[in-house]
Amino acid sequence: MDQKENRQSGVVRTPCSTTLVQRRSKSYRQSYRSCFGAASRLTHCFTPRLTARRLNTSRRPPRPQNIKEQLAPELVSLLTKAEWQLWYVTPLFQFKYTRLKSYSRQLSAFIAAERQQGVAVETEGGHGVKASFSLVQGLAEREGDTEAVLIQIASRPMFSRPDDPEKTIWSGWFSCVHGNVDYLTSLSQDFVCLPLFCSSGTENITSIVRSWFSRFFDCSFGCLEINHTTLQWLATLWTNCQQEADLQHLKMTWTVPVAPPMQITYTVNSEDAWDLWSSVRKSLRKDTEEEEAIDLEEVEEFMRELKSHFYRHFKLDLSAGTLQHVTTALGSARSNGRIKISNSRYMMSTLSLLTECALLKMPI
Repeated sequence: MDQKENRQSGVVRTPCSTTLVQRRSKSYRQSYRSCFGAASRLTHCFTPRLTARRLNTSRRPPRPQNIKEQLAPELVSLLTKAEWQLWYVTPLFQFKYTRLKSYSRQLSAFIAAERQQGVAVETEGGHGVKASFSLVQGLAEREGDTEAVLIQIASRPMFSRPDDPEKTIWSGWFSCVHGNVDYLTSLSQDFVCLPLFCSSGTENITSIVRSWFSRFFDCSFGCLEINHTTLQWLATLWTNCQQEADLQHLKMTWTVPVAPPMQITYTVNSEDAWDLWSSVRKSLRKDTEEEEAIDLEEVEEFMRELKSHFYRHFKLDLSAGTLQHVTTALGSARSNGRIKISNSRYMMSTLSLLTECALLKMPI
């Protein structure tokens, strides 16, 4: 790395001056206040208990989008075949899209240094690792959304030939799809907001990558769990796609608070789920309302009808339980923050909901 590169990287790192750190923190807090209100209100709005209440109570149903026209086939394959661990990320300080090649070298060197200090990095017997950053254009749908960034870490197998390709051992990507416009526009130009981070690979590499980002861009990460309400939204939104894409089934796993704890798996045929959802929509729709939007009231009624149907057959009340896992042919989601988006045509609506959740989970 030449002298010029060293000077530039110093700008990206967390400021050493106490004064600079305090100024940055104040600006960050002010951005939140300008968007959401007073600090006392913020303290409550970001607690896990109230996160669900802050979600939009109405949203447009998923519409099929051919993102294969914007993304390379190998990237679409990566995004739809892997199961991702979700994280929320605070805005990145002084992150520059023009320096992705430099970030690739710096992260590679950081991982090598961590290995020399005894940190375990699983490379499947390979020699060294190489990190690469790339811009993902096509996931930002509207003005204000930040372009996604993909990070891949590769290793060359120990007994490979010189012309053998490197093997990707870890992948992660940052995105912002339909982010809160008021919040995004309130941020200082020094910050880049990519609130949703998805990782696939070993936990120790994920930890190293998060540590590097935290050190260089003064950001923080947190596990993005998918709560009960968000899982209900996903189950409903995916069921709404049945007429255009065969769900195969709607499978839900509930945890019921009994001694010992009981897990109940509830599988509904896709056509039966669609018929029930259609009847709920018809019963709650008013002539003056837009046909497009799906309301939280409809989501909750759909869930009540599913639980009522289950009770009639098995005399078990799921109302006291918590939804933990939802699976369809379009994707699956778990309460611990793991998700798989199996159908690229409905990826954007899922990412939009997850981006909203990530923004609401951020600490002050």
